[in-house]
Amino acid sequence: MEILHIPALRNPVMLCAFTGWNDAAEAASAAVEHVLDALTAGDSDITSTLIGVIDSDEYFDFQVNRPQVSLDEFDNRTITWPSTQIWGLHVPGFSRDFVIVNGTEPSMHWKSFVNEVLDLADDLEVSLVVTIGSLLADVPHSRPISVGLSASNPALAKDLGLEISRYEGSTGILGIINDGALRRGIDAISMWAAIPHYASNSPSPKASLALIHAMEDFLEVQIPQGALPNEADEWEKEIDALALEDSDVADYVKSLEESKDAQDLPEVSGEMIAKEFERYLRRNNQS
Repeated sequence: MEILHIPALRNPVMLCAFTGWNDAAEAASAAVEHVLDALTAGDSDITSTLIGVIDSDEYFDFQVNRPQVSLDEFDNRTITWPSTQIWGLHVPGFSRDFVIVNGTEPSMHWKSFVNEVLDLADDLEVSLVVTIGSLLADVPHSRPISVGLSASNPALAKDLGLEISRYEGSTGILGIINDGALRRGIDAISMWAAIPHYASNSPSPKASLALIHAMEDFLEVQIPQGALPNEADEWEKEIDALALEDSDVADYVKSLEESKDAQDLPEVSGEMIAKEFERYLRRNNQS
């Protein structure tokens, strides 16, 4: 890793998202990019610092994640290599700062990659690692996108009031980071958005917005939404139109809606309303 600058951060939380297997409809990577962009836009008190860049040659198979060629306004060619960037975000209005890890899921040497990320987390005295992903699921696009929060350590799950992760099977780099953090004694949780599998084309602003809301609720912060709510509405309307073109898809969506409504009914009048109200109060107190 090339270290560019080590900023002074207060009790930072590390947010990690990667494009690839962990990032259905690019919802997770877009959510983390939104946090970085939205918090620094128009607020001179908030500062972002590029802490370091992880060398792509050691960790990427360029036949899987190919470099991209682009042209500038003068037709000069530039090659952009897949990489991982780590940013420090100092937010005076929050009780703690952020370290943001965002890039392409590495192809190889995952243990070394995770050690580099977590060595830096130790140096920055990161207090919590939040891995953020999105996955395809049998859920309707017309209902709120659900975001599951869990911890793989039972004691931590109990302390934070989260579900215990009971997932078994193949994992991505997020799972390895989570496991590595816990082995080092750093608290770590996972946050996953469920994307309708029939509406998996990128991007999915509605899912990214749901992840933003989940971050706000868990960390008790307020993150500017920008254009995401309007983009989420447009995305939903586009999927509505596509579903109307195929009666089989429309029937399938209706069955998913009925199942989702029956499942969520006990929560609608309680926890969901309370979270929306708490989010409303945070936004008005900081506006």
